[in-house]
Amino acid sequence: MSRFDQVPSEALFKQLERATTDDRLPAIATLLDAVRFNADGLIPAIAQQHDSKEVLMVAWMNRQALEETLSTRRVCYYSRSRQTLWRKGESSGQQQQLKSAALDCDGDTLLLQVEQTGPACHTGRRSCFYIAVAEELGDELVDELGDQHAAITSEPLIDPDLLYGKKTES
Repeated sequence: MSRFDQVPSEALFKQLERATTDDRLPAIATLLDAVRFNADGLIPAIAQQHDSKEVLMVAWMNRQALEETLSTRRVCYYSRSRQTLWRKGESSGQQQQLKSAALDCDGDTLLLQVEQTGPACHTGRRSCFYIAVAEELGDELVDELGDQHAAITSEPLIDPDLLYGKKTES
């Protein structure tokens, strides 16, 4: 029995703000009832490589995708454009195996620690975050006239057309 079991779902994350590592939390199903999905029934999910901590991508999950991911350990998202479940790698082979998952303090964002097979991005890059708009030192993106410009930070690991079978290697 958890001291959080009787907390209404709309108040659960507020109550969890004072939880400690010694507290017993409610069952996962109870926690999922309290997740703050948006008006479309979705929650943003950040995929991060578990060992390097590199942020790979951000996608969306509905409850069904989240439950499938937790039960199978193979990451499943919800495709907003196709309006259906999207099992990462089903067309490209570039799968994500779930290592761990955590909700943020408000219960409205999910962090997935994954083992990524190959590129995570549909562009063939390891990460979807390859367009730099600011650098750590701040001056790498400034040209000789003092104008700031974005920069590409990585090359594709594979041609996206090859990745998705739209062309074959010659």
